[in-house]
Amino acid sequence: MEELSMYSQNYTTTFTVDQTPKEAFSAINNVRGWWSGEIDGSTGKLGDVFTYRYEDVHYSKQKITEFIPNKRVVWTVLDSKLNFIKDKTEWNGTKVVFEVSRKGAKTEVRFTHQGLLPEVECFDACSNAWGSYVNGSLKNLITKGKGQPNKLEKADKKKTPR
Repeated sequence: MEELSMYSQNYTTTFTVDQTPKEAFSAINNVRGWWSGEIDGSTGKLGDVFTYRYEDVHYSKQKITEFIPNKRVVWTVLDSKLNFIKDKTEWNGTKVVFEVSRKGAKTEVRFTHQGLLPEVECFDACSNAWGSYVNGSLKNLITKGKGQPNKLEKADKKKTPR
């Protein structure tokens, strides 16, 4: 029960899909396939460090600190600069957690941003953004093979050289 109370304080969202835990886990770690912005570095194994940048609005540096294939991956935020709030380093030390489990014939994906609490300034904007990316783009990457990281990026990829 202790673990459940933890989820009520941090931002968390859950969805289920028909795909296997392996397919869901693979999509989660294909970060460029569902999260907008510039992502530099590797995102596929324990110890990997990657940065996320969206214009001058959001920068964060994550390290994969837990990696249990097809079950759980945790990113610890090493550094951040959120230019739309007073404490631009609000994400520092927080953890982004993805848990994958079998629920009958379905696969459940639970996302939790530990440290993204209702009392922090970023909570509303960040939880809305995470909700959109996780429940929209990531879920579509798992179920349809294609996420929606960013409309501009998608348009650029469609251009073919002559």
